Amino acid sequence: MESVGDRMSFWKNKNVFITGCTGFLGSWLAKELVNKGANVTGLVRDRIPQSNLYDGDEYKKINFVFGELEDEALLERALGEYEIDTIFHVAAQAIVGVANRNPLATFEANIRGTWNVLEAARRSPLTERIVVASSDKAYGDQKQLPYDETMPLCGKHPYDVSKSCADLISQAYHKTYGLPVCITRCGNLYGGGDLNFNRIIPQTIRSVIHGEAPVIRSDGTFIRDYFYVEDAVKAYLLLAEKMNELGLEGEAFNFSNEIQITVLELVNKILKLMGSNLEPVILNQGSNEIRHQYLSAKKAREILNWKPVYTIEEGLEKTIAWYKDFFDQELVL
Repeated sequence: MESVGDRMSFWKNKNVFITGCTGFLGSWLAKELVNKGANVTGLVRDRIPQSNLYDGDEYKKINFVFGELEDEALLERALGEYEIDTIFHVAAQAIVGVANRNPLATFEANIRGTWNVLEAARRSPLTERIVVASSDKAYGDQKQLPYDETMPLCGKHPYDVSKSCADLISQAYHKTYGLPVCITRCGNLYGGGDLNFNRIIPQTIRSVIHGEAPVIRSDGTFIRDYFYVEDAVKAYLLLAEKMNELGLEGEAFNFSNEIQITVLELVNKILKLMGSNLEPVILNQGSNEIRHQYLSAKKAREILNWKPVYTIEEGLEKTIAWYKDFFDQELVL
């Protein structure tokens, strides 16, 4: 029987490879693993000086490999030279609008990038566990809600298709080659450190901080899952810790706080938490997006004994505080 102490020391001296470690989720994941005693190696494509990764001193303990997911030989070299036993593949082109404008670049990063990571891992005998980030978007537009892991992957638009493909390729590498892969499908991640200001939460917070009315691209009635980034990190780590022990290789898990909220309700919640009297501007221009999408996390609750730590209000409060500090520092600079 594994003790709490065993679980606490699981990551000590593990050699962990994180793709996209300067990205939103990757930065939080990298810092948490450094603090748990792991030897972290991160793949970095672009140098992003404002990345959340550099908020603190953890980055000083990370090995950086500079290159792209499209370079399989580079990935194979990194896994071999740093003797990687655990991979978190969280790098992606993650913006729906960018995917609609630039589908080929999105397919290259999200689909080819995933099979390159998996092929490099297949050729690396020390790799014991791999967690691949899929998305709730991989399900496409399903009639039945909430989505569960038994539903088919039916993406129709470029970003959704890229995630459906990456998800299926990950399953194929387990089924055919026995690769120890688990797949995460999360709702819309939010939290401090998300520098993609066309996303509704950072965009709204930035607007309020600057005294501008927040803008809603859609009609405000789209329903989404919003999942706090620190909860996502805990979910990823727990899945990696338990996948071999419970024989979960090849499985996919939804992670969600299972609270459904419209975009307009979310924006109004942020305005209230920030004490703002601003009124949102509704453009009603959303296209190539699914109207209602949210997840069941029953499988994760029952098999992994997982549950989120933060309520939506607690997550938003922490997020607002991060951005206030971020913009205060910009003013100082």
